Amino acid sequence: MGDVPGGAVDPSIPPSGTGCVECDAVGGWWVHLRRCAACGHIGCCDDSPARHATAHWRTTGHPIIRSFEPGEDWFWNFDSDTYYDGPELAPPQSRPAEQTAPGPRGRVPADWVARLQARGG
Repeated sequence: MGDVPGGAVDPSIPPSGTGCVECDAVGGWWVHLRRCAACGHIGCCDDSPARHATAHWRTTGHPIIRSFEPGEDWFWNFDSDTYYDGPELAPPQSRPAEQTAPGPRGRVPADWVARLQARGG
């Protein structure tokens, strides 16, 4: 496990929900989800249109995220730009398996691939 500031990981904090907090608030969509290891905030990845997980790090200074995708258990340290060997976090470990990626179902535009390609994503 690499060096991280105190409070960067709190394994007892559950995730904030099953989708990106900010995207859900405005009816947006995401490609994949990331979980803040300090506070449980669920944000969308950098391939998503809004990149809320990275915005959360920039706003809060919480450097460690974990994938919130089924079957993925990797952590990332924004400060060092490297993977991080983190502990088991409070459940659930991922979004519901029936939730689509990109998601959520019903909010992803039919031309989502073209939209991401147009912005260079």
